Amino acid sequence: MLSAIIEHVGDYGIRFRPPDFETLVKSIVFQQLSGRVANVIFSRLSAAVKGVVTPESVLVLRPSRMRALGLSTQKTAYIRDLARHTRSGKLVFEELSALSDEEVVARLTQVKGIGVWTAHMFLIFALRRTDVLPTGDLGIRNAIRKAYSLEALPTPDEMERMAHRWRPYCSVASWYLWRSLEPDANL
Repeated sequence: MLSAIIEHVGDYGIRFRPPDFETLVKSIVFQQLSGRVANVIFSRLSAAVKGVVTPESVLVLRPSRMRALGLSTQKTAYIRDLARHTRSGKLVFEELSALSDEEVVARLTQVKGIGVWTAHMFLIFALRRTDVLPTGDLGIRNAIRKAYSLEALPTPDEMERMAHRWRPYCSVASWYLWRSLEPDANL
């Protein structure tokens, strides 16, 4: 149960990121990679643009150069699409904090390679929204299955029903559920 996880993990300690272009680029780089590998690739990208990850600095890099840094062809296309959306004003990061969660998801998912999962991560870790339940996150699904002794991974609908008790703090509950899967959690 969630209360046991909270008691075991201790104080809530989420680390937030700025709600900007660089954070979203980092989210794309981290999609479906281990944290260690993704950090190496993002560090290479950051170094290639002299530590200034902006739409302009990214678009100056040739796609072949981005791939040489370790980015896949797809992620290169996604990051470049994000840069074009941002540079053209189709996506304005300063406007996102005033929008509802649903509106943020709708805006972000207009960019190639940014799906609902990435939008949820941005809502939680950059926009600091407290009531986001990332139903597409495999870690959260595994943590719920383990915590509630379920035979199978819960469906998004099952997760929504279970999370009713966690509202308006689903993001906090999600953070605890992720922590419950860490090797030293011993739950």
